[in-house]
Amino acid sequence: MTSISDGRIAAIQARKDELQNAMSAPNLGAEEFVRLSKDYAEIEPVAAAAREVRRLRSELEQLQGMIEGEPEMAALAAEEAEELRARLPEAERALALKLLPRDAADERAAMLEIRAGTGGDEAALFAGDLFRMYQRYAEAQGWRVELISASASDVGGFKEVVASVSGQGVFAKLKFESGVHRVQRVPATESGGRIHTSAATVAVLPEAEDVDIHIDDKDLRIDVYRSSGPGGQSVNTTDSAVRITHLPSGLVVIQQDEKSQHKNKAKALKVLRTRLYELERERLASERAGARKSMVGSGDRSERIRTYNFPQGRVTDHRINLTLHRLDEILAGPGLEELISALIAEDQAERLASLDAA
Repeated sequence: MTSISDGRIAAIQARKDELQNAMSAPNLGAEEFVRLSKDYAEIEPVAAAAREVRRLRSELEQLQGMIEGEPEMAALAAEEAEELRARLPEAERALALKLLPRDAADERAAMLEIRAGTGGDEAALFAGDLFRMYQRYAEAQGWRVELISASASDVGGFKEVVASVSGQGVFAKLKFESGVHRVQRVPATESGGRIHTSAATVAVLPEAEDVDIHIDDKDLRIDVYRSSGPGGQSVNTTDSAVRITHLPSGLVVIQQDEKSQHKNKAKALKVLRTRLYELERERLASERAGARKSMVGSGDRSERIRTYNFPQGRVTDHRINLTLHRLDEILAGPGLEELISALIAEDQAERLASLDAA
């Protein structure tokens, strides 16, 4: 692992002290104080990790002098030094992780989109299972889930469901969920007891803010029409459904879940802004990374990332070859944390390795 120099550690502490002094300056404006506070909040945990590395290195150096000094102290010093040498690599790794470039979108809310794939009715039922899994996981995390739109299946579940998930660190935890999720089970409609394989696609996008994406009115075509339910049944008698076409990109967003045209338009614009923001993120990431794609975080929605096998009660994430025999616990929501934590750890290890290779 790349060793972090004493000079780099000193620079981290100096930056923290500089921010602390700046925040104490008289006549500091409110906006400037907020900006400095944000910078300080980001560097403080890094500085704490740097201090721990510096402390361990300093103590090791002192113990080394004792080992080479008086014989009666050498054995005791050598034992203590051995303990510190075992702790130092982990402290250095913790600091290296905090110094890794952060995804600017990690702290954002996320747009969660789940669509039934191959498998007909069974795929729609599975899409419903996935949505409930994320709802329960979000609840365990203290997040808020707001349904944006849903196209229900006649047999239950969803052909498509879109929701906004807001809270602390939402995108950081959910961003590796994008891809094809596969289920293997005996459908309720299967009389012969045969196992069927179905799939649903999950997309997790960081939500855009107004300042991220500016949309000119002239770039939009907005059509309004009467909402309709299953089988063409009229949901209401006003033209409340909204279809927004973003002319430069060709993106189309349809929203008809609300009875108010104004609310449907606001939700559609939120979805459109998020999708445009993701397109820009993908473009910038492609420019920075070239052809290299992370094993965990490529975000390719056509990639099969996970299999949920009901007969064996197991869930396998194919990107990191991790199998957990706790399918019920994972689908219940809280059990998903172990999978997500393993994916984050693998991504961190991969990025640290890429720094070492650079």
